[in-house]
Amino acid sequence: MITIIAAIGKHNELGKNNDLIWHLPADLKRFKKVTTGHHILMGRNTFESIGKPLPNRTTIIITRNNDYFKDGCLVANSIEEAIALAKDDQEIFIIGGAQIYKQALEKDLVQKLDITIVHSTFNADVFFPKIDTSIWKEIAREDFKADEKNKHDYSFVSYVKK
Repeated sequence: MITIIAAIGKHNELGKNNDLIWHLPADLKRFKKVTTGHHILMGRNTFESIGKPLPNRTTIIITRNNDYFKDGCLVANSIEEAIALAKDDQEIFIIGGAQIYKQALEKDLVQKLDITIVHSTFNADVFFPKIDTSIWKEIAREDFKADEKNKHDYSFVSYVKK
């Protein structure tokens, strides 16, 4: 199973200046719980915004640069090559960024979307592709109100292909 995992604003906002545009500890905790023990695929910009391989996960960086190397990570030159490197994993997670999400969806490589919707509007320069509800069926949703740690209302929403 290949799953896209992302946190998006009300209007599909993903980030700005290669960084997150909100701080939502509940989402970070859930991301860690869901992805631990699995392969996580990401573009080079996303990796460089994180700055290091995430613990207890196999990091695969997708880049067109044939000479790119980061200690503790695998490197692939295409999304297909990255998926092939992770082929023995029961669930592979694509964690960003916008270009990688777009490619994965356009190439029909994904079976599940694991989306945190942050119910606010943000100033962003990158956006998640619109989720086409003629293709994707919502199968689970948990809604949460803002609290002292999480400054925005948010929902964890899972979709599968129809």
